[in-house]
Amino acid sequence: MTSLPLGADVRTGVPLRAYTTLRLGGPATDFVAATTAAEVVDAVRAVDAAGTPLLVLGGGSNLVVSDSGFAGTVVQVATRGSKIDCTSPGRVQLTVEAGEDWDTVVAGTVEAGLGGLECLSGIPGLVGATPVQNVGAYGVEISQVLISVDLLDRTTTEVVTLDVAELGLDYRTSVLKNTDRAVVLRARFELVDDGLSAPVRYTELARALGVRQDERVPVADARAAVLELRRGKGMVLDPTDHDTWSAGSFFTNPIVRDEDLSAVLDRIVTQVGPDVTIPKYPAGVGASKLSAAWLIERAGFSKGHAGPGGRVALSTKHTLALTNRGDATTADLLSLAAEVRDGVLATFGVELHPEPVLVNCTL
Repeated sequence: MTSLPLGADVRTGVPLRAYTTLRLGGPATDFVAATTAAEVVDAVRAVDAAGTPLLVLGGGSNLVVSDSGFAGTVVQVATRGSKIDCTSPGRVQLTVEAGEDWDTVVAGTVEAGLGGLECLSGIPGLVGATPVQNVGAYGVEISQVLISVDLLDRTTTEVVTLDVAELGLDYRTSVLKNTDRAVVLRARFELVDDGLSAPVRYTELARALGVRQDERVPVADARAAVLELRRGKGMVLDPTDHDTWSAGSFFTNPIVRDEDLSAVLDRIVTQVGPDVTIPKYPAGVGASKLSAAWLIERAGFSKGHAGPGGRVALSTKHTLALTNRGDATTADLLSLAAEVRDGVLATFGVELHPEPVLVNCTL
C-alpha cells in the first residue's frame, strides 16, 4: 500500500467499473477519494514520492480501463465548490473546483442567466476534465470560454496557474492530454450575464431552435434544445438505457491535411457513389475535418452493430458511441473498436483515433 497522508481513507481492490460510464474496468490496488484541492495535492505528491503508478479519476466518462484494472493508486477528485465574480460590465468570472459535476455546473449557469456554457449541456464528467479534452459540442468549445486553470505540476510538485493560451487547446486536445504531468484543481470561465446564449453556429441546433445561424437565444432555450438532441443520440446518461453505457463519442472526427484531401474524397466517391455529399468542415490552416460517424456508417457499420457475443454494440442511436449492453468486458469493447477502425481504414483509407483515455490497455 502507498504511504498516503495521515487521515486519507484508503481502500484496496476497488472495482473501477463502478466509476466509469462504460461500467467496465478491473480493480485498483489502492483507492482514495480526495474531497478538497489540498487533499488532491497531498495524495498525488505522496504517490509520486513513493514512485508508484497513479491514476487520477474524475467522472469516468472518458476512460476505458482494462479488465485487469490498475496496479497502483487511484486518486478520485471529489472536490466541490464554485463562485461567481463580476469582472466587467456584462461579464462574470465563474471559478469551479475540478470535482464538480459538469452538467450540474452548466445547469446552474443557465438558472442564473449566464451565457456561454449552455451548448455544452448534458456532457458527462467533471469540470477538471473539460480543459484537458477541450470539450466541445454544438459549435462551442471550452477554449472559447476558459480563462485559466490551477493545477498541480507533478514535475515540480508546485501548484501553478496557467492561462488559456498556455494550454495549447485544439480540437479535443490540449498540452495536458495524454500526459501525466499535471492534475487540474480548478478552472475559471468567462461568461456573459444578459441571459442569452453564445451565437448559435451549429446547423442542427439552429434548426432545432428555429433560428438563423449566429443568432443568440435565451440560455434556457438553448440548453433544452441541446439536451433533446443529445438524448436522441443516447448521449445523456441514463442508468436504464444501455445506449448511454458508453464513453460518449469513441472516435474523434479525423483531420485530413489539404494535400491528402483530394485523394481521400476521390476514394470515398469511388466507394459510396458519384452523387454523394461528403460532410467536411474547416480544421485550421491547411486541414479539413471529416465526420467519423458518417464514415463509420458508409463503411458498413450501422447503428446497433454488435461486437463479440452481442455484449457490446454501436449505440442504436448514434454510431460514434460504443456501448456495454450489460455484461461486457473491456476486451469485448476494444475488439469492436478495432473492427470499426480497421473497417473504415480499409474502405476509405482514413484512420480513426480513439477519444477516451485507455488505461492499461491499447487499441
